[in-house]
Amino acid sequence: MLIAGSLAAASVPAKIQDSPKIARPAIILVYHRFGPSSPGMTTVRTSVFASQLRFLHDNGYNVVPLRDVVKFIEGRGDLPARAVAITADDGHRSVFTEMRPLVERYRFPVTLFIYPSAISNASYAMTWQQLKLLQATGLFDIESHTYWHPNFRVEKRRLSAGDYQKLVEWQLSKSKEVLERRLGKRVDLLAWPFGIYDDQLIAAARRAGYVAAFTIERRRASQQTNIMVVPRFLVTDRDAGKAFQMLLEEGTGIHRTGRSRAR
Repeated sequence: MLIAGSLAAASVPAKIQDSPKIARPAIILVYHRFGPSSPGMTTVRTSVFASQLRFLHDNGYNVVPLRDVVKFIEGRGDLPARAVAITADDGHRSVFTEMRPLVERYRFPVTLFIYPSAISNASYAMTWQQLKLLQATGLFDIESHTYWHPNFRVEKRRLSAGDYQKLVEWQLSKSKEVLERRLGKRVDLLAWPFGIYDDQLIAAARRAGYVAAFTIERRRASQQTNIMVVPRFLVTDRDAGKAFQMLLEEGTGIHRTGRSRAR
């Protein structure tokens, strides 16, 4: 549930600040799930998430749609200084119950990477109706995380070369087809499950119609970034207060870059 104090402390939602457009690297944040407690490394307490959004709002960061970062990498657009994009993977129901009210308060755009097999099926996942409601806000762009989030490294060891290739192509195309049919939108962005990718997977993703794909490597996104291997910073519950500020400084180049965190 939302913490009243977190919202009360938030100021009136602000538009993305006007600032010079320059070719400066962007930081992409990736979340997974939210809640009142933090039982695992991919759950961020709602109160911590609220404080992170408030920090972005109050300290001159420009939260931009992920699609703008893609255009920037492709050389088709610029970004404001201190650009940040917010993403969330998997489609956990807490995105609807916990994340949604806060991003609506700040009017921050978010990209969700969804694996459709869980939607309206798994107890932890959102429903199709909830996804449609998120889409209707105009703040949530819903994209692909493959069909059922396989570990491609494990599947490659387990299957024959031919069967593995068929699995890869099905995971990529089935997710895209279901999301487009259910939500009535074009889906052409992909988040690699577990951050796993290689040349074979990248080639398959391009054939399936994806124009950009995202990892969980802890680096900034610049115009030198491979568009099919765009890095994102995994945010955990430990990234609160000063730690979140340091993460952002790392991502915008104010601090040294760090090592990638394992998911």
